[in-house]
Amino acid sequence: MNIHEYQAKELLEKYGVAVPKGIAAMSVDEAVAAVKELSGPLYVIKAQIHAGGRGAGKFKNNPEGKGGVRLCKSEDEVKEAAEAMMNQVLVTKQTGPEGKEVQRLYVTDGVDIAKEYYCSVLLDRATSRPTFMVSTEGGMDIEEVAEKTPEKIVKCAIDPATGMMPFHARKLAFGLGLKGDAMKSAVKFFMALYKAFIELDAAIVEINPMIVTDKDEIMALDAKMNFDENALFRQKMVAEMRDESEEDENEREAKNWDLSYVSMDGDIGCMVNGAGLAMSTMDIIKLYGGEPANFLDVGGGATAERVTAAFKIILSDPNVKGILVNIFGGIMKCDVIAEGVIAAAKEVDLSVPLVVRLEGTNVEKGKELMAGSGLPIIAADDLDDAAQKVVEATKKAAQAA
Repeated sequence: MNIHEYQAKELLEKYGVAVPKGIAAMSVDEAVAAVKELSGPLYVIKAQIHAGGRGAGKFKNNPEGKGGVRLCKSEDEVKEAAEAMMNQVLVTKQTGPEGKEVQRLYVTDGVDIAKEYYCSVLLDRATSRPTFMVSTEGGMDIEEVAEKTPEKIVKCAIDPATGMMPFHARKLAFGLGLKGDAMKSAVKFFMALYKAFIELDAAIVEINPMIVTDKDEIMALDAKMNFDENALFRQKMVAEMRDESEEDENEREAKNWDLSYVSMDGDIGCMVNGAGLAMSTMDIIKLYGGEPANFLDVGGGATAERVTAAFKIILSDPNVKGILVNIFGGIMKCDVIAEGVIAAAKEVDLSVPLVVRLEGTNVEKGKELMAGSGLPIIAADDLDDAAQKVVEATKKAAQAA
């Protein structure tokens, strides 16, 4: 689960991570009022969306104008910037061409920056340990730094059995070339950041840029946090920060039905039971020249109603030109899947090729239901056969369109 920058900073500040004073605003008037509570004379106003690259982004109504992060020197300039941002669609390299509507703003004090750095904490799956990544190249995409100048990235893995120790923090500070008061401030900063990462069940905490001020204080100028949704049951404060308006509509609907769904860029919709089988299904679709439109795991105990909902979610994606249903019936019975698929296909007036591969519990009953449904369902014998058939049928449908 993602949260907004201002929410991430509120959380981090509770753990002792230094951040500039800032106030969230849900309207232009609130943004202007925030100026009176800040010290000034320099203010920063930021569009709040779940996407990076806001400063370099452009608004659809003014593509030649300024982006979603602006420096202001007066109340009037803050008002002007807020009016230009609020309720407008901001397009960044992470939003895609459709962009995202700005419904929240964040007004902060300006800070004198001596140097910018990059810092993040994430789980390194290669070592199964929380790992710090820091770099002197602050403000840049870390992927670009890793590609062009990997030697400028310093990593430090933390053994979860011992937790973060001061020597870990000093290693990171020395790696950035920090000295004196700046190094002391950095040690405090890194220790607090790790504590927040662990105790809040974060998947990633990214500070870009992390800055050293003219007073040698380390501070988070920007903050991004992502959380493990499986741990939200014990993170009530974090769960309450969810902004559903920022989430993909289909992914939000899938959550309501307890379905695991992730939208992708292809044109072949996938409905599978089991995460591993779903990954294999997407892989084999690509092997035969197709592109999956989604990851969708209906789980092992899905009902016909949940299967119907899953099918509708797939078909609500306008990019879907074909569907592959791949079910291995263990706990999940093939006839239940068949009932759900048939009900959904009839309800939504199926107009794209549908390939179904069933195997396992009640498979013959499931196949009988499919065959007697009167729907143009393409039966497959195995996964290879199913993938080839759905790729071929989808290409023909696209050519016909």
